Amino acid sequence: MSDIIRRDPRAEWIARNRLHPLHAAMQPVQHSWMGPNGVIRKNVHGVGFIGPNGIKRIDRSGAQQGGAAKRTAAVEVQLPLHQVPAPAFYINVVPDMVGGRLSSHDRDLLGLARQLAGDDGAVLAVVFGEHKENAFATAGVDRLLVLDGHEFDGYSPEQRVHGLRAVDNQFNPRHWLLPDSRSGGGELGRRFAASLKERPATRVWQIKGQECIGRAGAGQEDLARPLPRMILAAAECADPVSETRHEVLPVELSTSLARSLPRIEDLGAVAVDPGAIPMAEAEFIFSGGNGVKDWALFHQTAAALGATEGASRVAVDDGFMARDRQVGASGTWVTARVYVAVGISGAIQHLQGIGACDKVVAINLDPGCDMIKRADLSVIGESAAILQALIVAVEAYRHGAKRDAA
Repeated sequence: MSDIIRRDPRAEWIARNRLHPLHAAMQPVQHSWMGPNGVIRKNVHGVGFIGPNGIKRIDRSGAQQGGAAKRTAAVEVQLPLHQVPAPAFYINVVPDMVGGRLSSHDRDLLGLARQLAGDDGAVLAVVFGEHKENAFATAGVDRLLVLDGHEFDGYSPEQRVHGLRAVDNQFNPRHWLLPDSRSGGGELGRRFAASLKERPATRVWQIKGQECIGRAGAGQEDLARPLPRMILAAAECADPVSETRHEVLPVELSTSLARSLPRIEDLGAVAVDPGAIPMAEAEFIFSGGNGVKDWALFHQTAAALGATEGASRVAVDDGFMARDRQVGASGTWVTARVYVAVGISGAIQHLQGIGACDKVVAINLDPGCDMIKRADLSVIGESAAILQALIVAVEAYRHGAKRDAA
């Protein structure tokens, strides 16, 4: 039985999928070859295996040669755990949490906080209301404080400032970090700074020692100033945490949080035409490609879902969609929370344009196309039948919600 050669379907699939993170590790390594002058050359980088911390190791005993090295590369890497039992100080971060999850801007902000915290400090994330995030540990959060309650629902900047004041009194952090974004962090940070009577550093994109650099002059100039306590950072202010895991220990306020008297009444979200939302700012994009045969049904499905329409370059070149709807490296780079690709095979330029999207759903007839490999959820079948079933499901869900509300 030991002489029987057994196949590993998962390893074979990874070896074919050039978008998989372990694709390079599954490729056969050429250890030696004959050069143009007849001299045998050796590849010194082709020997070794990936250790448990993601670092390449070399085993001279030969135990890791052949198939054993490939199987080792496929094992999930367990990142080292970073613990701060007794923090010397805190770096407080208030992420936007759009949709209840950390955005790429939030992860950059936590990476910056991790740099400021060093080995002695702890990163404390302050989150309002319920959230759906389960990756705080790999994002760099040491302590997590959730301020839940109906008073924080919707647009409630005054109540949130009141809560942050209570957190500031209890933990006395060395720095406060908020995203300088249009998703709420920019306004909340400025309101909070005015409440503390402090001047924040805005649009910060780099910190060097005790000095921070922010954008000024309509983004055309850099302004350097001493590092303040309140920092409103721009996107890509730092690299997100990727090499360590963190404890994410829950903490609570020592005192009850009284409800402030709001002077602002939240009337709810304003209905916006999805077609009027710029592609770069859209959270939900429904994109069509060469595989779409019924474009009227495509537009009907996008309207039923309330999604912003997008398209591949082939669909735009064929005249089915306007040029400003093109997604990809040669069109618009998008950062949608959900990106649905209908009949798009997945050219490399298109995959580059959706690289920052959170969840990708692919509808395609070809199970081996690159878009299926990139997608988090794939539906194999004829697009027209799937879109019709999707419209029926959405309408049934909305009617059911209306009956429950009544």
